[in-house]
Parts: sequence; structure tokens; C-alpha cells
Amino acid sequence: MVSLWSVLAYGVGGVIVAGVALLVAFQEKLVYVPVLPGLAKAYALTPARLRLAYEDVWLRSSDGVRLHSWFIKLSPNCTGPTILFFQENAGNIAHRLEFVRIMLQRLHCNVFMLSYRGYGASDGYPSQHGITKDAQAALDHLIQRDDIDTSRIVVFGRSLGGAVGAVLARNNPDKVSALILENTFTSILDMAGVLLPFLKWFIGGSSSKGPKILNRLVRSPWSTIDVVGQIKQPILFLSGLQDEMVPPSHMRLLYNKAIESNSECLFVDFPNGMHMDTWLSGGDRYWRTIQIFLDQYVPQTRRSSQSRIDEDNNGSNDDFMAR
Repeated sequence: MVSLWSVLAYGVGGVIVAGVALLVAFQEKLVYVPVLPGLAKAYALTPARLRLAYEDVWLRSSDGVRLHSWFIKLSPNCTGPTILFFQENAGNIAHRLEFVRIMLQRLHCNVFMLSYRGYGASDGYPSQHGITKDAQAALDHLIQRDDIDTSRIVVFGRSLGGAVGAVLARNNPDKVSALILENTFTSILDMAGVLLPFLKWFIGGSSSKGPKILNRLVRSPWSTIDVVGQIKQPILFLSGLQDEMVPPSHMRLLYNKAIESNSECLFVDFPNGMHMDTWLSGGDRYWRTIQIFLDQYVPQTRRSSQSRIDEDNNGSNDDFMAR
């Protein structure tokens, strides 16, 4: 006769197996959140709403997926760096426009904003393999433009965007000048244990002590901790110490891994910074930190300097002619 305890054990085991099976089957739905709860997938606003001059750019990823993006310039003759911005997980690029507006003003730069596949107006469905291709398509587009200084392309990624940007920087050491990571996780494998503690024994990154028997079933591991140690370009780490989504220790682990083989790394933390608002709570210090980093590692080239001299000379000539 089967005991009550055996029935309970089989029942609990069955529930756990079923739960894990559902997590594996629907993991993309859990990892990627293209639509914020209660909001439409469509853009709530465009750069024009914030009086930003912009260009709608449509790209094709190498696997044929049609992607939407915005290229925003501070001014037609802006000679500053071009920042390729990869957003955090939830929502679309329209939700980051206020941040980008201030970035343009404070850093005097151009900004390229990519909608990952499945996000915003882009086609397809998100996955690590696909988004990696999307990021490459965005960079390839920038490299081909003749209205920017292609030697000063900086990748900036926040949270999930940091994982995306790290892979792109590693894969393109001759095209990406520098990398900025903000509130980025070590891996989705580690984040699974943060968000669902019971998974710690089944899924985990290199620092996990469990058997990690489900790691091979994770289709989007985004193991930034393994990628960051292979990046040769300068890296700026921006960490909000009040981050309620990604434990701040993840950023410190990423920095420690990077400096093992890369001496051009800078780590700056912000005591009041949360996951989404470090740029806001950090105030002037946040923007000064980025500007100093850019001045040191992505300096103005001769081409940019000459363009600025020409602009100044043209302005002087115009003034002279007006007298």
C-alpha cells in the first residue's frame, strides 16, 4: 500500500517538474518584456515630441528580420561621438527618450537607438541569437554612414542592453571605440536565482555552487561575466547601489573580471541609484563621469577637429561679411 507521504512526495515532485518544464518552454516570455503592462507595444511618442531632429532608420538583420531604429543628432554639424544605445529589457526605445534628450545636451553627441526584434516597430521575436544579429546590423549601419566620425562609436548598454553591448564590443574591437555598462547582470543564469530563489540549485553561472543541471536548457543565458573578460576596449562601469532588480554585486563582479586582462576600466558607483534612475539620481556627477571617460578614451580626432575649425572659420567669415 502506498503511504500518504509517498503520494505527497510524488505530488510535490510532479509539481516541481511541471513548473520547471513550463519555465523552460516559456523562458523567452519571462526573459524579454517588449510591452510594459497596461501599455501598447506602439511608441508612446517620437523624438519630435521632445523637439529632437531624428531619422527613422530601417535595417535588415543578417537573418532577414526587419528592424526599426532612430538616429538622433544634436545638430546637423555635430562632431561629437556617436553613442549606440541598447536599452534595458521592459518597454521600447520611446520610453528612453528623456534620458537620450539629456544625453545629447550633456555629452554633445549623436545617439542611435535600436529596437530589438519583437520590440517597438521591429518585426520578429526576441532571442539572444537574434538580438546579437540585430546589434551587429545597427553597428554595420553606423560604420557605413558618412555624416559621423566612425572612429568614435561608443556602445552604451543598460541592464539587458549591457549584455547586448558587451557581446557587440567583443566581436568588433576595430569598430567600437569604448563600452559603457550600467546596472548590468553577470548572466541570466544568475538572475534566475535572484528572481526565483528555488532555481539556484538548478540554474546558475560560473559562481553558482549548485549542480546547474538546467543550464543547457536556457536559450538566452547572456553570460556577460564570460564576455567582459575578452573585451579589449576601455570600459566604464556605472553602478546604482540601490538597484532593486540586479544586485549591485553583479556590476562589481563584472568589473573585477574585466580588469584581469584590461587595464582601461573605470568603476563608479552612485549611492542612490536604482535600476532605471541612476542617470537621474546621479545628477551632474553621472554626466561628468561619462564625459571624462569619453574625453580620455574617445578623444576628438583630427577629422573632427578640422571640421570644428572649418565651422568656426565659416562662422567668422559670415560675421565678417555681415559687418
